[in-house]
Amino acid sequence: MKKRYLTLFMAGCALAGARAADTRPNVVLIVADDLGYGDLKCYGAKNVETPAVDSLAKSGVRFTDMHAVAATSTPSRYSLLTGEYAWRKPGTDVAPGDAGMIIRPEQYTMADMFRSAGYATAALGKWHLGLGDKTGTQDWNAPLAATPADLGFDYHYIMAATSDRVPCVFIEQGFVANYDETDSIFVSYRQNYEGEPTGKDNPELLYNLKHSHGHDMSIVNGIGRIGYMKGGGKALWKDENIADSITEKAVNFIESHKDEPFFIYFATNDVHVPRFPHDRFRGKNPMGLRGDAIVQFDWSVGQIMEALKKAGVADNTIVILTSDNGPVVDDGYDDRAEELLNGHSPAGPFRGNKYSSFEGGTAVPFIVSWPGRVPAGQENGALLSQVDIMRSLGALFNARIPKGAAPDSQNYLLTMLGENSDSRTYVPEMSNTHVISVRSGNWKYIEPSDGPAMIPWGPKIETGNSKEPQLYDMSNDKGEKKNVAAKHPEVVKQMQQYVKDARTPRVEKVSR
Repeated sequence: MKKRYLTLFMAGCALAGARAADTRPNVVLIVADDLGYGDLKCYGAKNVETPAVDSLAKSGVRFTDMHAVAATSTPSRYSLLTGEYAWRKPGTDVAPGDAGMIIRPEQYTMADMFRSAGYATAALGKWHLGLGDKTGTQDWNAPLAATPADLGFDYHYIMAATSDRVPCVFIEQGFVANYDETDSIFVSYRQNYEGEPTGKDNPELLYNLKHSHGHDMSIVNGIGRIGYMKGGGKALWKDENIADSITEKAVNFIESHKDEPFFIYFATNDVHVPRFPHDRFRGKNPMGLRGDAIVQFDWSVGQIMEALKKAGVADNTIVILTSDNGPVVDDGYDDRAEELLNGHSPAGPFRGNKYSSFEGGTAVPFIVSWPGRVPAGQENGALLSQVDIMRSLGALFNARIPKGAAPDSQNYLLTMLGENSDSRTYVPEMSNTHVISVRSGNWKYIEPSDGPAMIPWGPKIETGNSKEPQLYDMSNDKGEKKNVAAKHPEVVKQMQQYVKDARTPRVEKVSR
């Protein structure tokens, strides 16, 4: 323990010297959407090539035991940006497109932390954390009352929720981008607008993608969505241009801020449904649209890396790549993703997918690259949680985080920089039904629950629910097939205590 604190002190001194020389590292945090542990070539993917991501992994550290806090998007992203477990705050379940701001302006976020240290900050791509003050009350034809600008982001160009939910427009600096004054926007999650077609009643208008389950409400760009929308005109996005659009914004932000430290939260949409990549990628991969979407994601990563080099800041930029939760194959659109897997395992060696308590729900890729500072080509098996990213990055510049902020985040900077393999004592994870599971060492525990064994609304995914406590030895059972809870009651007792601890609110006594 003394050695760890000495190393932390030495690292802090080195970083203090870097600050004095005005070489604070830029940070680009790339968060993919529904990208599984096994969806990248450097993590063993089949039938798809990801050269840009693989190159990033070769230049840095590839982690094999990183976990999202939750197996769905909104709570996962909430925890990532606030350093707080999502189950501590009501209203962090998967958000509709007209949700009010879930992270409130008075909360201290990762972006606040960077901005307070003099960084220019940007949020680009998928948001899915609500906009405006209250759900369902937004006026999409006027400046929004609450946006990422209230959460520490100097610039934002975001999707209100995700691409399968209305409104299907980008929000730039608090207002609908490319707003069309001749076609006012109206959004409802309760009822359709008179005369507006839907995927359910007008399947002949679904010229780009048809739904397999759900997603049969308003039609935008020949694709059915969740929720009802009227208007938008030229502001409506085309799904095939989403990756190009947010990548261009990232490249422009890098160029504009190359002479000052910057933090970019780059949240891609590609692998999330509906999958409809640009024609440059569509129809090129043997796994169909889902494979095409992974390749398009890889292209975006490559464009950002090239932009950093062109701006002359690549060697002074930390690039972190991860995903918000585990993968899902058929999540509502008839894109043949299941039948075209051909041996590819989106969750890698793990059981379960998005939504699930099994490991595949929260085990995610995690790559950290910082040329000259992070050892190249390293694999690290440390057990980590995304909730720790906030305080770990804050340690780069001795961030002064207010008392009570980021209460669940811990500093694992040296681990993330490849200096050691220190692991968390335990990592809690939440399924879509709020069942808590825990990883500690090689053990995986899932608390008892009464829920169904399979997701009930369409995706063919095991939930991990069982009325009995479940305990798995991940050292020889990554597929979570053999429940050994009865043989290890003392381990079960300890894991149950970890669940209790994770649900107990924490308050930081000292700001660090």
